[in-house]
Amino acid sequence: MTDPAAFIAGLPKAELHVHIEGTLEPELMVALARRNNVALPYADVDAARAAYSFGNLQDFLDLYYQGMNVLQQEQDYYDLAMAYLRRAAEQNVLHAEIFFDPQGHTDRGIPFRTVIDGLWAAMKDAERSYGLTTSLILSFLRHLDEAAAERTLDEAMPWRERFIGVGLDSSEKGHPPSKFRRVFARARGLGLKAVAHAGEEGPPGYVREALDLLQVQRIDHGNRALEDDALVVRLAQEQMPLTVCPLSNLRLCVVPDMTQHPLRRMLQAGLVATVNSDDPAYFGGYMTENFTAVQQALGLTRDEIVTLAGNGFRAAFLDEAAKQRHLAALAAYAAAAI
Repeated sequence: MTDPAAFIAGLPKAELHVHIEGTLEPELMVALARRNNVALPYADVDAARAAYSFGNLQDFLDLYYQGMNVLQQEQDYYDLAMAYLRRAAEQNVLHAEIFFDPQGHTDRGIPFRTVIDGLWAAMKDAERSYGLTTSLILSFLRHLDEAAAERTLDEAMPWRERFIGVGLDSSEKGHPPSKFRRVFARARGLGLKAVAHAGEEGPPGYVREALDLLQVQRIDHGNRALEDDALVVRLAQEQMPLTVCPLSNLRLCVVPDMTQHPLRRMLQAGLVATVNSDDPAYFGGYMTENFTAVQQALGLTRDEIVTLAGNGFRAAFLDEAAKQRHLAALAAYAAAAI
C-alpha cells in the first residue's frame, strides 16, 4: 500500500464489538454531569481525560462504572449513542452491532425503558441520517450472579424486538462462562444470538466453555485461545469469528506492545479474526485508529486488511443478501484504491 492510512480511512467496515458505555468521551461525561447535577471527581474535561488511565481490566472497569453515573435520562442515552454512531459513519462503518449493559443502569435505579428508548431512538435516527445499519446486543455482567442475569432478561422481554442477542462481559477472571449456562440456554430458546467475552484475561478453557456450554456464535477477544493448539485448530475448522480489539489489548496490557499483537498469527492460522474498538473513548481510538495501529505495528498488507474487513461483514448477524452487498462494496473499494 502506498498510503495505508488513507486506504484504511476509506475502507468499508463492520464493527461487532463496541460497548456503548465505553464510547463516553470526557467532554460528554462532563456535559452530562452538569446537565444532571452529578458530582465528578474531576475539575474539568482535561482532568477527566487524564483520569482515563489504568493498568489492567479491573482498574478500567472501576473507571467505566463510575462514568456511567452521569447517564440518567433518555436524552443522555440518545446523545451517547448518537455521538458514537456519527463518528462510526465518518469512519465508513456500514454496520455496527452494539453492546449495552442494562445492569449497570438498572442497578442504579434507571428504568430499563429509559436506557433502551434513548439508544433505540439514536440508532433509528442515525440509520436515516447516515445510512449505516445497527443492532443491539444485551450483555450480562459476569461479576454478578446468574439470577441477576435472569432478572435482566425478564425485564428486557417487553423490548425483545429491539435486541438481537445476548453477550457476557465485565471482569473475566474467576467468572467462567459456565456460570451463565442456563440463562444463555434460555436466551437461545428465545431466538437470540449468543456471544461472550472469553480468552482476554481468562484462560483458553473459558473459550472452550463459551463454545460448548453457552454455544456462542462469536468469541469476543479470544486472544488466549492461541495458547492451546487444539483449540486453534477447532476455531479454524468451525470458522468461529473472533472480535479482536487491538488498542484495548494494548491499553489493558493483554499485549505488552502492539508489535506483539497476535492478529497476524490469527490470520495465518486460518481464524476468522475481525478488528473492533471495544471501549474507544477509554482506549484511544475507534475503528480507523484500531486498523491503523495494528497495520503499522505488524506491517499488515493490503490483502490482510481487506480480509479483516471482510471477516467483519461475514461474521455480522446480517442476512446473506446484506453481507454480500457489503462484501461487494468492499471488493469494489479495494479494486479501485491504488
